[in-house]
Amino acid sequence: MEFEVPENVRLMRDTVRRFIKNELEPISQQVEEEEKIPESIVQKMRDLGFFGLSIPEEYEGMGLNTLGECVLNEEFGKVNACFRSRFGTNNGIGSQGILIDGTPEQKQKYLPRIASGQWTAAFALTEPNAGSDAANIQTKAVKNGDVYLLNGLKHFITNGDVADVATVMAVTDKEKGPRGVTAFIVEKTFPGYSVGKVDRKMGVHGNNTSELVFEDCQVPAENIIGGVEGKGFVTAMKVLEKGRITIAATCVGTAQYVLDQSIAHSKQRVQFGKPISVNQAIQWMLADMAIAIYAGRQMIYHTAWCRDQKQRVTQQAAMCKVYCTEMANKAADYALQIHGGMGYMKESPIERVYRDIRLTRIFEGTSEVQRMVIARELLKD
Repeated sequence: MEFEVPENVRLMRDTVRRFIKNELEPISQQVEEEEKIPESIVQKMRDLGFFGLSIPEEYEGMGLNTLGECVLNEEFGKVNACFRSRFGTNNGIGSQGILIDGTPEQKQKYLPRIASGQWTAAFALTEPNAGSDAANIQTKAVKNGDVYLLNGLKHFITNGDVADVATVMAVTDKEKGPRGVTAFIVEKTFPGYSVGKVDRKMGVHGNNTSELVFEDCQVPAENIIGGVEGKGFVTAMKVLEKGRITIAATCVGTAQYVLDQSIAHSKQRVQFGKPISVNQAIQWMLADMAIAIYAGRQMIYHTAWCRDQKQRVTQQAAMCKVYCTEMANKAADYALQIHGGMGYMKESPIERVYRDIRLTRIFEGTSEVQRMVIARELLKD
């Protein structure tokens, strides 16, 4: 297992670190309060290639492998979560269905625009009655000549309000259950496509989720991913599997950030005439955070390496997702305890992290779903 970070990834990591320090950290609180990332910053993300990190070079992306993407996601985990979310769908759930199962024509048409950031991509699976129960989607697609008419409502769609194109899961044959779900590439300009309610969330301010509404939305038959009906559910599961690894990497970065903040605070905060870092209670929290971060990072690097070797990583990806998201949540809780009352204040980055990190145990597969996946893999004959 070769975990050495390639030179091109190291150089990109240095670029990301500078960008975070010079451009993102100074406006993090502003974005939190205004709930909007300045367009000038989004453009700089485009110019640096962040929207195409995982998309192959032949489609004008950076072509990073899974390990390289995880290294950079760890860095982005150390700053306001909304920044990564803005371009994250282009590298993950918004593009991967096309990249993994799309036809050559679909890849050539859509991936370069997604990689450049010219278009923002979204992934529309979740519905009011289909969250963890992803096979229970109600959105329907009926063939009508050379188009399909989509009808239904998707919600909690990351970047839904700004998306130019979305991978949309819809039922084409109800009798077949999950095998009757088809994946469509739907552009926002298609008749019958509209953005519904924009959500007000507990955290990840500055990057929105929203409803997508389809009312006899006209989608050309050629926009079925892979050109075949009934493959959508399988495509969705492939897409989510990769996302579980990169989300886990982001969580390791966040946990490392709150550990670093806690170490610095514990050395500076004086109580009873001495820094609180000399107290065993504080030391043990710091030690437990460091142990868990080390374990999580090794899990991710190994799983990413296995995926890059074309090995099946369904179980490992689920393990990474459940362990690292829960680990980062615990680290944020420890950090808030170490910071005390100041950590609870709105001006503290720890308060923001505490809210933002909670979502990671829910989206792209809850912790409970991950345990279901792990158990299913363990109990296979």
